[in-house]
Amino acid sequence: MTGTIVTALPYFSDPAKRIAESISGTFVPYHDSVFTEVIGSADRIVALMATGIVVRKIAPLLTDKWRDPAIVVISPDLKYAIPISGGHHGANDLAYDLEEKLGFIPVITTATESTGRDSAEGIAREKCLRIVNPASTRRSNAAVLEGIAGIYSVEGPGMVIAGSGVSFLVSDAPCTAGIGCRKGTPSHEITDAIDTALQSVSLTRADVSIYATSTLKLHEQGLTEAIREIGGNLIFLDHETLNKESVHSVSAAERFGLPGVAEPAALAVSYKKELIMEKKVYGNVTVAFAR
Repeated sequence: MTGTIVTALPYFSDPAKRIAESISGTFVPYHDSVFTEVIGSADRIVALMATGIVVRKIAPLLTDKWRDPAIVVISPDLKYAIPISGGHHGANDLAYDLEEKLGFIPVITTATESTGRDSAEGIAREKCLRIVNPASTRRSNAAVLEGIAGIYSVEGPGMVIAGSGVSFLVSDAPCTAGIGCRKGTPSHEITDAIDTALQSVSLTRADVSIYATSTLKLHEQGLTEAIREIGGNLIFLDHETLNKESVHSVSAAERFGLPGVAEPAALAVSYKKELIMEKKVYGNVTVAFAR
């Protein structure tokens, strides 16, 4: 999605056009199906009308807060900018932008921001990072509100072992890698497999934002040494996380109650949930790439 759409009822067209001009948006006159038309094509929507109208119109159209547009309602008295969808995903920032440029009062209701605390999404946006496990943010943000969540920076190369309530924020790169290996596989065999796999899809080590595997591999010294040698970051994913992913290939990991290791691990930490390379076997090592 790209761009900002500003829509308004006919008698608010003039102020809506001024709003659109101030935020480099496009004015679209309100009609009964306007939200159906613009949700999916715009990444930000400003609606100058009653909140109730917007809520009723957008409710059937919203699918995923990580992909839905940021939506802000401007009150008809031209006083308030109210994020009603995607607060952590651009709507709060849009409300603040409207405050700065036109003097609207932002009405922020997301729990972390309204209480003066940082959210995982806010930190990611501020520092240009990507959250590799978005489902974790509900628990991590709740922990921020309770005052029990810490923020830890690992420059890497390194390895992080954590539970499902820990949000991982990484510097972005085009793809993620899922790695599986047999018990006792030496590091050189794993690095060779990774490099061969990268070459097969015209990627380099620098194109991989994160390497992921199963907690079953926690004690595989060869794996941790290989990722350290590569200069990558390695995350160990629990069964619950891996089992949420749909995979293409049959895996020996099914005997451990997993759909696999390489494919689901790569998908679990990817953004688009698309496999670039299905699992390939290189001796004792399996590798898959996603984006």
